[in-house]
Amino acid sequence: MNADKEKWILLAVLSLIWGSSFILIKKSLEHFNPYQVGALRVLIAGIILMPVAISKYKLFPKRYLKWLILAAFTGNFIPMFLFPIAETEVSSSIAGIINSMMPIFVIIVGALVWKFETTQRQMVGTFISFTGVCLLAFGGDGDGGQFKLIPILLLLLATLCYAISTTTVKSRLMEVSSTVLSAFVFSFVLFFPSLIALTFTGFFSTFSLDENHLTGLMFVSLLSVFGTGLAMMMNYRLLKVSSPLFASTVTLLMPIVAIIWGVLDGEKLSVMQFVGAGIIIAGLIFLRAKPNVIQK
Repeated sequence: MNADKEKWILLAVLSLIWGSSFILIKKSLEHFNPYQVGALRVLIAGIILMPVAISKYKLFPKRYLKWLILAAFTGNFIPMFLFPIAETEVSSSIAGIINSMMPIFVIIVGALVWKFETTQRQMVGTFISFTGVCLLAFGGDGDGGQFKLIPILLLLLATLCYAISTTTVKSRLMEVSSTVLSAFVFSFVLFFPSLIALTFTGFFSTFSLDENHLTGLMFVSLLSVFGTGLAMMMNYRLLKVSSPLFASTVTLLMPIVAIIWGVLDGEKLSVMQFVGAGIIIAGLIFLRAKPNVIQK
């Protein structure tokens, strides 16, 4: 399969998987607290990928260890806690929409850290999308609630972390295969931090084999296996066959999937939030109007 065809297939599958992650987080929060959801998500992925990590231990170049640690914590640890914490206050639809800001942060991080070139079009697109985020934050919700700034900021911070990880992988870790990179991230770098975090949440002292906990474990396992382990392998592969900006295009399609799941689950958005979501997507489309606008 040629790289151009492969990147579009990966983009479509990732959009479906990650777009469904927000509703799975919401369902997991009905059974566990947000810290347990985040820690379980990482830990389960680490357990599943452990055999791969052990079998391919010698394939990882040790000189890249510091970049692996940076990419792991910013892309696969910190956001795993920030999203569940935020979703205790906002809907899964809003979380999916805010996550679509990742290309904006890719541009900012790329320009400031990795010296990627930026264009006037990108700056205008960034401003347009930021306006949409403001409308989301101050637009209340479909049930008449007030705006909630803190969870919006947490979602933006998580999205910034994703951008840091994405640009780090593209700039420093392209020599490492997608499978080895994912296995090392979850099994070696993040396994013990997630286990420690889960211990401090009191999970092991409160968990029991009842219907409530087993149902919650099912939702978190789906989230971990597909939305974390498998998806990150695909994302690392997508970064190899495309650019960071193209890879972040997945966030354009994710909100559509997230909103569909949210509506099916009874969530509502206010008129202002619909307008804000439209403005965010319009800004992202605007900055993508010219291909290959970011070059190292």
